[in-house]
Amino acid sequence: MGTLPSKKSLELQQYYGHSRNAFWKILFTLFSRKFSSNYDNRKSLAVENNIAIWDVCHTAIRKGSLDSAIKGETPNKIDELATNNHSINTIAFNGQKAAKLYDKYFPKFDNINYITLLSTSPANAKYNFNEKLKNWSKIKQIIDIDNF
Repeated sequence: MGTLPSKKSLELQQYYGHSRNAFWKILFTLFSRKFSSNYDNRKSLAVENNIAIWDVCHTAIRKGSLDSAIKGETPNKIDELATNNHSINTIAFNGQKAAKLYDKYFPKFDNINYITLLSTSPANAKYNFNEKLKNWSKIKQIIDIDNF
């Protein structure tokens, strides 16, 4: 779960569309797949592995693409999604801001595991790809990624 699509993602109409965002490269690596920049292949990887991609914010005011600039947000109906879809067992937050926004608007459900991971954004330059990948591999501790 992210915060809100970046300007580039909105322009391309693709989740994590910025070429330097590590999200898709991390997923392809975790699932031992050859990386693809084709968005249909990316969506297929997510669907095949029962991964839903969504954002905490439905709308917000933000100048630029930095999560720190988000204000005046309206959340998506995540509580309804979680209540009506009992197959959701894990919510992984793509960065601290997504987790904080979730906590601002929603309760934690007892039947769902929550994990906050390093942001895959290129703005999170404090961490290199390998550090982000190692951090994201923690989801293997919560779920059996081969049967996810």
